[in-house]
Amino acid sequence: MKLLIKNATIVNADQMAKKPQDILLDGGKIVQIASSIDSDGKKVFDAKGKLVLPGLIDLHVHLRQPGREDKETIETGSRAAAKGGFTTIMCMPNTTPVVDNAQIVDSIIKEAQRVGLTRVIPVGAITKGQNGQELTDMFELKEAGCLALSDDGKCVANSQVMRLALEYAKMAGVLLIQHCQDHCLTRGGVMNEGYYSTLLGMRGDPGVAETVIVGRDIELANYLGTRVHFAHMSLRRSVELIRFAKSQGIAVTAEVCPHHFTLTDEATKDFDPNTKMNPPLRTNEDVEALKEGLQDGTIDCIVTDHAPHTQEDKEVGFEGAPFGIIGLETSVGLTITELVDRKILSFPQMVEKMSTAPARITGLSSKGVIAEKYDADLTIIDPDEEWVFEKESIVSKSKNSPFIGRKFKGRVKATIFEGRVVYQD
Repeated sequence: MKLLIKNATIVNADQMAKKPQDILLDGGKIVQIASSIDSDGKKVFDAKGKLVLPGLIDLHVHLRQPGREDKETIETGSRAAAKGGFTTIMCMPNTTPVVDNAQIVDSIIKEAQRVGLTRVIPVGAITKGQNGQELTDMFELKEAGCLALSDDGKCVANSQVMRLALEYAKMAGVLLIQHCQDHCLTRGGVMNEGYYSTLLGMRGDPGVAETVIVGRDIELANYLGTRVHFAHMSLRRSVELIRFAKSQGIAVTAEVCPHHFTLTDEATKDFDPNTKMNPPLRTNEDVEALKEGLQDGTIDCIVTDHAPHTQEDKEVGFEGAPFGIIGLETSVGLTITELVDRKILSFPQMVEKMSTAPARITGLSSKGVIAEKYDADLTIIDPDEEWVFEKESIVSKSKNSPFIGRKFKGRVKATIFEGRVVYQD
């Protein structure tokens, strides 16, 4: 049955509509947008008082399947994505086994299609086994369905390997996503190297471990005439380097996570393992620089880096706990509360960071815009509703979040994927 969205206040990256409109969806496409569309014979969703956004796209998600289904599965992760307003997610390859061949890519895509709640696009590995030495068959991975490649969780530290990866990725037409962290400099650091690491007696991860890789890969991209995307930026200096690279016309893009523009390393003082991230939470100066980078366009995308872990894995003490938190269900709330409500971003800019730019960067040409003939992927939010993130309401299989109990402003009310309502609050 055709789905008719009535009274929709449409928000695209270029503008927010001044008057409500109706949106007709059929066959997985937006077929008509008008001031009034007849509702006879159609399923109707009344969006009065709500904002209707292009379906949100997350370039950086960990689903853990295959290998660690005790933490998350494609099905539970898809539920969390739908609840969070995401209609497309890209899952990272650091699974067991690593996503470094077409067979694993195919199995992930088929399972996601079986679940049918969101589009899951696997990110293939840059190197076999993510060992940083031998390149994967990028053409095979692209043909299997990968739009991007990354060794996320690990940095491609060898400069010659990274050079070859950039050159082959350009030929294959895939995006390279770099995890910027020189492991020789981090030396097992578990939090930001600075005042709080000294105060708590923890081994620190220095910011220069991130920036030396950002700087190196900017130079490689410039020299080779290729593009590179920087994952989960966390530092003022990284923002400065990327801003300079863009001013020189170098093809770099970058992303940031809500926890990095919300929390500082002060949050670690209670030894809560849910404040242990990779890269780590940084200083207030870094947080403010990330917000400025989002505001002026230096940072292109907001992603979650959704990283589920079991309670047993996290409850082993701060130093022994794995890095990362879940983020699919809190991303919209954090972005509206921390950025939009504080006038750092407008709603159209939020759409740019969470849908339009991710679609453009990865080549998803029929997504990221609400217009006729585009895909019928929509996210409907109430921008004013206040709500509390409660552990009992989490649909992700894991519950590792430092934001449990926190009040947010702005809530996802419905998610429409391929013209179907797959989540409704």
